[in-house]
Amino acid sequence: MEKEYKFLRSKWEFGEASECRRGLVCGMGYTNEELQRPIIGVVNSWNEYNPGHTHLNKLAERVKQGIRDAGGLPFEVETTGICDGMVLKDPRYIEVPSRNSIADQVELTVEGNFFDGIVMLSTCDSVVPGHLMGAARLDIPTIIVTGGYMPLGTYAGEERLHIHAQDKVGTAQDGKIDMEFYNGLIENSWGTCGACTSMTTANSMCIVAEAMGMTMPGNSTLSATSSQLYRIAYNAGKQIMKLVEDGITARDIITVESIKNAIKVDMAVAGSTNLLLHIPAIANEAGYDLPWWKYFDKASNQIPLLSHLAPSGKYSLKDFDLAGGIRALISKMLPVLNPDCLTVNGLTIGDNVKIAPCYDDDVIRGLDNPVSHEPGIGVLYGNLAPEGAIIKIAAVPENLMTFKGPAKCFDTLEAALNALRSGRINKGDACIVRFLGLKARFGTTAFTFQEELKGYSELFNSCAVITDGRFSGGTSGLSIGYISPEAMLGPLGIVEDGDMIEIDIPNRRIHLCITDQEIAARAENFDWKPNYEQYPRFLRLFAKNVGPMSKGGIWE
Repeated sequence: MEKEYKFLRSKWEFGEASECRRGLVCGMGYTNEELQRPIIGVVNSWNEYNPGHTHLNKLAERVKQGIRDAGGLPFEVETTGICDGMVLKDPRYIEVPSRNSIADQVELTVEGNFFDGIVMLSTCDSVVPGHLMGAARLDIPTIIVTGGYMPLGTYAGEERLHIHAQDKVGTAQDGKIDMEFYNGLIENSWGTCGACTSMTTANSMCIVAEAMGMTMPGNSTLSATSSQLYRIAYNAGKQIMKLVEDGITARDIITVESIKNAIKVDMAVAGSTNLLLHIPAIANEAGYDLPWWKYFDKASNQIPLLSHLAPSGKYSLKDFDLAGGIRALISKMLPVLNPDCLTVNGLTIGDNVKIAPCYDDDVIRGLDNPVSHEPGIGVLYGNLAPEGAIIKIAAVPENLMTFKGPAKCFDTLEAALNALRSGRINKGDACIVRFLGLKARFGTTAFTFQEELKGYSELFNSCAVITDGRFSGGTSGLSIGYISPEAMLGPLGIVEDGDMIEIDIPNRRIHLCITDQEIAARAENFDWKPNYEQYPRFLRLFAKNVGPMSKGGIWE
């Protein structure tokens, strides 16, 4: 069916409401001539507290100048923009709740104001996917401008990656590092603005936005302080006018094929595991309710690792940028991508990388010379995870690729940590750390438990960790996360101590060794309920209305 889209959205028939609006805008100093132009919302997430966003006010000025020069009338509006490195992680883990709130803010602000098109500025973990979700939901002409990566800090005569300072926190707590040196690292390893310098969630999401076709070419892997970034912002302002004129909307760009391209690019750079939530969320907001986790699994087996970036590799985003950036990577990946996907500059993704040199073939490798052929992630299915569960395959010891062991169940992260520290976890246990899912605890990670387990080598090399929470990009061992449905809604909640758990990674299987009849009987008597009253109203609202992880945790 042909899509219905009417331009200009900002215009309507003479009436009291339209005349009131005209009068209000004229009262702010605008002219009737300006009001005849397409009205473009510049949706900014600038604030003074999130270092990834402190410069977006300056980028927005360049966007607005481009809009004006191309004949439009820009109005800047704002969404929240929380830095996920600066918030409480537990028990009020707000990354996914804030992401969903941002998508709602976009919908309300843009729809309420009848903008003809939007340019959205964001950089960080939850904000880029929140903006993309809002764009997919609204389906009007949209361009994303991402804010670039953070310049490296310097300390003791060297450039420093923040992740290498962050990794020293535990060492400092144990008194195993000179505190003067440690404090110098913490105080000097972060740059002035932009996304943190490794391939964690922020940079992963910026790259996904470009691989999906929603940014101007080359935007996602530029320094936050680069003059090129300001030129891109200006050109995005001009280009949005062309999209409005041609009636090209967000869902003309965000398609099933462009989402698959984004997943493949994610695999090539070993992007953040948080993309297992964010990409399906964007896809579902665009109307594509598909088994996206299965496609992640398929892509993981097909796409080799082409750039070994921190935190798991030796190269920074600066190294990646100097080597040619995202355009060089996509150019080398074209044989396995769909090159015909439309992008916001009006050309296809293949057209955009016809002239995209690579200046360092070790930082950005070709398909014939990858860093590794090992699949990055796998998706397990079975009666314990009917909708799927995620495993970092490359991080699993060979002896644990198949596993069978008794369940040891913990209903809180604290209980699991206490058991580990007091010697109540045995060799070969299947440690179930549950009720950390989106509805029960907002998608808290079990990373602290997984990290502490590393300190017990006999347990680390024999035990499984199974959780409905998320995990960090640094997770290793037989750690299975994102169990869906989560324990509050599915079989993970009815597992009892001593139940045998089977895991078969080569065959992508996770199985609870009890009968279907026993599962049904336990489920009938299951009555675990979260204490929602302990949380503020917004988090209560989130937990009561969020959907499953496998669909991205969007509103049901």
